[in-house]
Amino acid sequence: MRVSATYILPLCLLWITTAVAQNSAAPDYSLVWEDTFDGEALNVAEYWNIEENGSGGGNHELQYYSRGNVAVGIEPVSGESCLILTARKECLNGKTATSGRVNTKHKVYAQYGKIEARIKLPSTADGLWPAFWMLGEDISQEGWPRCGEIDILEMGHSEGIKNNTQERLFNGACHWGMSYKAHHYDTQDSVASYSLQDGDFHLYTLEWNADSIVMYLDKDVHPDVAPYYYMDIAEKSTPDSGGYFFHKPFFIVLNLAVGGDYPGIYDVEQITALSQGDALMYIDYVRVYQ
Repeated sequence: MRVSATYILPLCLLWITTAVAQNSAAPDYSLVWEDTFDGEALNVAEYWNIEENGSGGGNHELQYYSRGNVAVGIEPVSGESCLILTARKECLNGKTATSGRVNTKHKVYAQYGKIEARIKLPSTADGLWPAFWMLGEDISQEGWPRCGEIDILEMGHSEGIKNNTQERLFNGACHWGMSYKAHHYDTQDSVASYSLQDGDFHLYTLEWNADSIVMYLDKDVHPDVAPYYYMDIAEKSTPDSGGYFFHKPFFIVLNLAVGGDYPGIYDVEQITALSQGDALMYIDYVRVYQ
């Protein structure tokens, strides 16, 4: 077993790099970074960037991402201090909804390790698309999908709407490729045996090493749970290989999209999740382990 680690921690940067070969025993992880959102405001000096744009995420989404939709506050049932992303039906800068999206680009990024978030999801009903994911730190230089993308959690897919499993259907995914036309992806859908929109928090975990990308649901409660996503990334000889783009630092993204290609809804009047008011996504913590 070979283990190497590098940490660089100036005021606004954490770079974690580990290489852990697979073996028969589960790895022992040590916490190297976390944000529990206990302050009065989001730590944008050291950890987070708040996105402001109406680009539609490349997926024809309906929202404008605004600073006003990102806050730190108390989740009223649990009393936990959380990052809160709010989606609402309102017009802003030509878009018919607003919402929140944050990322840790150039501030917190990791290559390998365990990355997890404890999240209380809103009811996606028809049209919301909450996500916890990662993008290659080199996206500004390489673009997408060459930077690589690791989706740890997505909910709200049109198949869930079609089959009335909106509260249980979720997925993990990876995207990669040399160009948009040469885009490859691997998406693995799961239907949980219980609601993930039950008014409680659930834990979404990525375990990533030089050989594989693996994802788990509620591993804190069910330590022996089977993964809902597995991808072998040991083969990296060509750009078409699954592992070619996943051996470099990635940063973290959290967002609550409204409509678009994933739910297959392009009219805000059909977003039933917002018909009774705002929808809130609470993030209790985000953690990175080596």
